[in-house]
Parts: sequence; C-alpha cells; structure tokens
Amino acid sequence: MYIATVPNRKSPPAILLRESFRIDGKVKNRTLSNLSHWPPDRVQALRQVLQGASPAPSGPDSLEITRSRPHGHVAAVLGALRQLQLDTLIDQHPSRQRNLVLAMIVARILDPASKLAPARALHAETLHSTLGEILDLDSADADELYQAMDWLLPRQAAMEQSLAQRHLAEGALVLYDLTSTYFEGRHCPLGRRGHSRDDQPGKLQIVFGLLTNAQGCPVAVEVFEGNTADPKTVPAQVAKLRERFGLQRVILVGDRGMITSARIREDLQTTPGLDWITALRASQIQKLAAAGALQRSLFDRTDLAEITHPAYPGERLLACYNPLLAEERARKRPELLAATERELEKIAVATRRPCRPPARQADHRGARRQGAGPLQNGQAFSNSHRRGRFALPTPAGQH
Repeated sequence: MYIATVPNRKSPPAILLRESFRIDGKVKNRTLSNLSHWPPDRVQALRQVLQGASPAPSGPDSLEITRSRPHGHVAAVLGALRQLQLDTLIDQHPSRQRNLVLAMIVARILDPASKLAPARALHAETLHSTLGEILDLDSADADELYQAMDWLLPRQAAMEQSLAQRHLAEGALVLYDLTSTYFEGRHCPLGRRGHSRDDQPGKLQIVFGLLTNAQGCPVAVEVFEGNTADPKTVPAQVAKLRERFGLQRVILVGDRGMITSARIREDLQTTPGLDWITALRASQIQKLAAAGALQRSLFDRTDLAEITHPAYPGERLLACYNPLLAEERARKRPELLAATERELEKIAVATRRPCRPPARQADHRGARRQGAGPLQNGQAFSNSHRRGRFALPTPAGQH
C-alpha cells in the first residue's frame, strides 16, 4: 500500500490510499480510501508508516482518550425543565449558580442522593453522564452546591409568585398537604422531635407543606419546625393565598387532620371568599348516623348523597358510598375473624392450667379411719372446701 497524490486541475490534489497487485504478470492498482479530508500531518505520518518507519512514540500528548458517557436520560430531563421554562424561572440571566441548581434538580430526579453524589458526578475524573458537559460545569464540590442553594433561597418568593400566576386563578382549587423528614445532626434551627412519618421518633425532623393546583402542579412550599401540628400551618397558607398571590376567592382542599373545626371557626369562616373541602372524622360520621341524618337507604340508587345537619350550618355534607371498598371489607371480614380466632386460641393455650381434683373433705374421724395416728394436743387440720381451720381442745393448763 502507498499514498498517491493525484493533481486535480485548479482544485486541491486528491490524496488516495492505494494498493498494488499483479494479474497475469501485469501490475494493477486500486484505490482503497480517499484521504483528502485528512490533515497534512496525519497523511505524512501514515506515509512514513507505510514506508517502514517506526510509529511516533506514545506519550500523554500523542493519544486522544475518548469516553462514552450516558446522555439520553440527562437530555430528556434537562429538556423537560427547559421546556417548562424552569431555568428562566430561577433566574433570567445564565450563571454558574443557576447551572449548579439545575444540575442538582436533574440529579435529584435521576438518582436521589446526598449533595456529595452530584459533586462527584460533575467532576471530570468521576463523572458518569454528560450533565456537567451540557451545563458547562467542569467540577463542583459539596460546599459550592450548598452555596448555590443559599443563592437560590432569596429567589423563592419571586418563583412562587410566577408559579401562582401561571397555575392558579380566581375560584380555583388549591390542594395543601404536609409531610416530614428526619435528618442527622443537631445544628438545624428548625429541627424538633415530633410526630414522625418516617417511623424515626427519636430523631430530629422538619415539617414542610406543599401548595399545588388542582392537577397537582407545585406552586409553593414552606418549611416548619419539626414539632408543628398540622392545623397550625393553615393560617400561614391562607395569608399566602390572599396577600402574596392576591386571590380573592379560592377553595382550599385538605385532610381532616389539618382542617379541623377550630381552624374552620377561627380562620376559614372569618375570611371572605375562602371555601374549603375536607373530610369528617369517624366519630362525627357516627354521630350523624345515630341522629338519623345519614342512613344506608340513601345509597340504594346512587353512590353520592347530600345531607344537612344543624351541627354544620352553612356547610354542604356529601356522603359517598364506595362499593369497591365495601366489597373488599366484606371479603376481608372472614379472614380477619379467622385470624382473631387463631390469636385467641394461642392466648387460651398459653393461659390454660391442668385440672386438679378437689381435696377430699376430711375430719378427725376420717383421718382415723384412713389409718392416721391420733391427733396431738393443739394440732389442727384444714377443711379444703370451707377454707377453715379447726383446732382440737387442749387440756387445762396447756396452751
């Protein structure tokens, strides 16, 4: 094989890789590849190798390392964030802090972990995706990621305001719910011991509430101390909807542990234009059934019935019958009864004692008839049936 340079009139010459061979004693040539697009230094290096020269010695500058990194999942999530305009919602101007925040969001969606994990994923030597390359982040440590979160915190109010304008409107439903999470450490100012939803009662935790629209799109989030009761967070959300977001009429939806009778009386009923949807407790439903306001006959033709009661003035009570749940309970009832019987049988076996025949009623004549010796002065015997104790008389002067 050899490299041939073929003139091409006014155009640059063609660089061809050719091979010579013989057919019937005649020398033939054929072109193997066109190397015209190669740079001159590469063509010259290949020409020297074909002429028998040794290749250039290997070194750090003579090799190009190419690594294949996963890209599709990063491109999908980051593309969705940009389609939602989350990057411009965080900050209108591109910056390294905004890219770090976007990198943490993408990493949290793809592989939830601590802040040390995305720091490793962005480092040039330990990266395992194209996330850092797309966001122009060559490296970042955990401290820089925490600083980016501090940079993001003052922008939370403006972001929530933009989200409220985008997803909420007058008379719309607003869903609100709470959860908690525990953490290690003792230096969080909001960390308290409270009702743990993670089954970690001995550790500090924080409580945070989330406001969404009717479709579940997040609008605002707020963090509370770990021992904050659910109903105490409702007034802050009402003020946020009315004052910050400027909604004059809104319907707040929450569970029965959050929207209590006290919150309805003190916060919701006193706010004009604010309605609510919640559920009654089991004890309240039982009282309605005992008063006759809630009857099984209401669900003979429909699964939904509206009732009224003097205990709930100005409120609409909607009773819903779930046939699937009723069927499941009917199916599980025999199983629960059988399981209860098995547990009760275990208790009965564990507490059962062997039967002993009652002691024979004996007296001094019976004792003598059985061959016992004479009773001594002052000796007594017991009657096992009457639980009494009888003493024989003793001669005078003896006690």
